[in-house]
Amino acid sequence: MKFQILIFLFFVQSSLSFAQKATFNIKYSEQLAVFVFIQNLSENYPENVFKTEFHKSKYNTEEFQKLVSEFDKLAIDYSYKFDGFPEDSKKPMQSKDFLRKNLIETENLKDFKMRSIGIVTNKTLNDLTRIISAFTPIYNELIYNPNKEKFEKQIVEITKYANENNIQDYFTIGLLFYNSSWDTSIPFEIAFYPLPNSKGFTAQSFENNFISAIQTDLTNYKDLFSVMLHETYHIIYNEQSLEVKTEISNAFKENKSKYSNYAYQLLNEVLATALGNGYVYGKLNGKIDEKDWYYQKYINLMSKEIYPMVNEYIAQKKPIDKSFIDRYIAIYEQKFPDWINELDNVMSYRYVISENEDDFNVIQKKFRFRSRTEYETEISKSSIEKMQETALTKMIIVSKNNSENLKLIKKSFKELKNWKFDSEKEFNYKILLDDKSQLFIINQKKSTLESVINL
Repeated sequence: MKFQILIFLFFVQSSLSFAQKATFNIKYSEQLAVFVFIQNLSENYPENVFKTEFHKSKYNTEEFQKLVSEFDKLAIDYSYKFDGFPEDSKKPMQSKDFLRKNLIETENLKDFKMRSIGIVTNKTLNDLTRIISAFTPIYNELIYNPNKEKFEKQIVEITKYANENNIQDYFTIGLLFYNSSWDTSIPFEIAFYPLPNSKGFTAQSFENNFISAIQTDLTNYKDLFSVMLHETYHIIYNEQSLEVKTEISNAFKENKSKYSNYAYQLLNEVLATALGNGYVYGKLNGKIDEKDWYYQKYINLMSKEIYPMVNEYIAQKKPIDKSFIDRYIAIYEQKFPDWINELDNVMSYRYVISENEDDFNVIQKKFRFRSRTEYETEISKSSIEKMQETALTKMIIVSKNNSENLKLIKKSFKELKNWKFDSEKEFNYKILLDDKSQLFIINQKKSTLESVINL
C-alpha cells in the first residue's frame, strides 16, 4: 500500500519579492525500501535488523545469497563534478542517487527502467530490476507486512505533525539564510520505510529527495523533523547559485586567519546542524536541546558556538554574508585554536598518496569520519601537482625508494625549501602550507603505518 500526502509549503525566493507554493510529497516507496533492504543484506554491511530477519528466514538460501552477491557487484556508482564551482562547494552528481530518486518517483519497475535508461548500462539496469523484483515479496513478508499497521499509522501522524507545526516555515528560513532558491514546480519527495526492532532512524538527502527508515515504535517526531530539516538544508546549501558560492569561497580565501581553510571545510555540516538540530529542534521542543547535536565532536561543538549568530541572522531575516563568515572564522580561531593540529579533525578532509594500497585501509580505519577523501597510488610530479590543486589535508606516505621520493616531495613544495630530512629514519613531518592546509609526510621503514602516524 502506498501513501501520498501533499503538504503545501509557502516560501519566498531569494529575492523575497513574492511568495510561491511548493509541494512536499510524503510517501512510502516499496521500490526504495526493497533496494535498501538488499543493500543491508550485503556482507559488506554491519549487522542490522534487515540482515537478522533475512538470515533466520526460509529465504536464506544459496539462490538468494547469490542474488545479494550479484547486487553487490552491480556497477551503479558513478559521479561527475560541477566544473566552475569553488572546490567542494557543490555536491557531485551521483548515479546511485538518480537511481534511488527514480525508484521513489515511479510506480513500478517498468517505469523505473524507462526513466533510468542511460544512467547505467542496460544490462546493469535489467539486472538491478530483476533482483529488486525477486526480493520484493521477501521484503514484504519479513519486514513490511508484520509492521504495516504501525507504520501506516505513523505516516498519518507524521503528516499531521508537519501541518500542525508549520514545517513549511523552516524551509522558508533556510532559503533566506542560505541566500538560495528552489524551483517550486519541482516537489520534494519524502520517502519513509519501516525499521523494526530498532531504537533509531536513518536520514539521507539527495536531489529533491529525503529518505528515512523510522523505528516502528517512534511516537515523538521532534528529532525526526529536526534531522529532516537538517538534511533539507544540505540540499538548499547545494542549490546556492554559482555567484553566491563564489562569494562565500572568496570570503574564506581572503580572510587572513590561518584557520579559515579548516573552518570552511566544516561549514556545510555545521550550518545544517545549527539550523536543524539547534534552531528547528528548539522551536519544536520549546527549548534548545542540551545534549549533543551531532555525533562528531568538531561539528557538534562548532555548531553550538555559532548558534547565537545563526539565530541573530534568522531573527533579522539576513542571508549569510562576509560579516557572518568573518565572525564564524573568528569563533573557530578563538574557541578551538588547537583543532588544525588534531588529526581526527584535519584528516576528515584528506588527500592521501601512497604506493601501498593497504595504507588506505589503515587510514580509513583510523579516521572513520570523512567529509571528502581522495587517494592516489603513485608518488610522482603529476600526482603531487594534482594534490596541490585542492585545499584538503595532504598526506604522502613514503615506504619505497625513500630517498628519491622524499627529494621529489621537497622539490614540489616551496614551503619545504629549508626542510632537512634523514631518509633512513622513520618520521612524521607536518607543516601548514600557504593554502592553509596541513601537509603530512610519513617516512616508513619497518614500523607499521599507524605507529609512524602516531610519532
